[in-house]
Amino acid sequence: MEPRGERRRTVLRRAAIGAGLAVTCTAAMLAVTVPLNAAGQDGTAGAASTGRPGRADGPGRAASADGAPGADGASRADDAPGVVEEPAPPAETGTGRDALTPDEIEAARDLALARDRGLRTAAEDVRGKDGDAQYLSTALARPSGDGGTGGDGHRRAEVYFYDYSDDTLVKKTVDLTEHEVVASERNGNAQPPPSRAEAAEAVGVLLDSPLGAGLKEDYRAATGRTLARAAQLDTRGLTYRAPEGVTGPAAKCGEHRCVRLFTRVADGPWIDVRHLVVDLSARTALRLP
Repeated sequence: MEPRGERRRTVLRRAAIGAGLAVTCTAAMLAVTVPLNAAGQDGTAGAASTGRPGRADGPGRAASADGAPGADGASRADDAPGVVEEPAPPAETGTGRDALTPDEIEAARDLALARDRGLRTAAEDVRGKDGDAQYLSTALARPSGDGGTGGDGHRRAEVYFYDYSDDTLVKKTVDLTEHEVVASERNGNAQPPPSRAEAAEAVGVLLDSPLGAGLKEDYRAATGRTLARAAQLDTRGLTYRAPEGVTGPAAKCGEHRCVRLFTRVADGPWIDVRHLVVDLSARTALRLP
C-alpha cells in the first residue's frame, strides 16, 4: 500500500481531471434525448423535476397514445374493487410555454398515477421495491404545430417513470387544463439520464461491492474519514450503453439500466471511477472491459 501522503497527492492530482469530467458529464446529460417509438419521436426527460423520491409506476404492457392500458379514460376494471380519489387541480398554474410550476408538476405526477393501478402497485423502483416504480422527471410537453399548447390553449405535461420490474420507460402525457391523462407509452429501449435518486443508489451499490474498495481508500486518503454512504459524495450519473462487441455482464447495459458515476469528495477533489459501471437492474458493480 502506498504511503498516505503519496495517496493524498494522487487523489488531488485527479481533481484537475475531475473538473473536466464534470463539464463533459453535464453537457452530455443535457444532450441526451429519450426515444419513445420506432418513428423517431422523443421526449426529453429531466426538463423539470420535483426533486422528490421515486413513487409508483406500472407493469410492462405495451401502450399506445390512444387506448393505452392504464391510461386515464381507459378501462377501470383493473382498479376494482376500490375507489381512487381524484387528485386536486394545481393551485398555481403557468401560461403558454412558461415552465411548469411546482403545483403543476405535483398535479401531473399524481394524475399519472391516479387511475393506473398497475402503475401504482405492480412495478419496481431503483431499490427493487415492488409496487413503487422509479419517478424520473416531469417536463412541459413539446410544442405542437400551433406553437406550444395544442391549439386549444391547454397546458400539457409529460411525466416519466422507469419500471425496474421489466426495464421499461413509462411516459404519461397529462392535460393539466382538463385534469386528465391523454396518452400513455412504454418503451423497452429507452435510457434517459438517471435521476439523482438513481445516481445515489448506484453509489450505494458500488460501496457494497468489492469494486468499491478503491473509492473508499481514495476517500479516506483525501479526508481521513471512512466512506460509508452516498451522501458523503457529490455525485453525477450518466447512463451507459455497452458498445457493440462488449462481452460479459456489461453487454447487458442498454437492455439493463446502467450508470457511470462521476464522484467527488463533498467540497473536495474528484475521485476517478470511470473504469466502473453500476448495473442498477441487476444491482451489481462491473469493471468495464
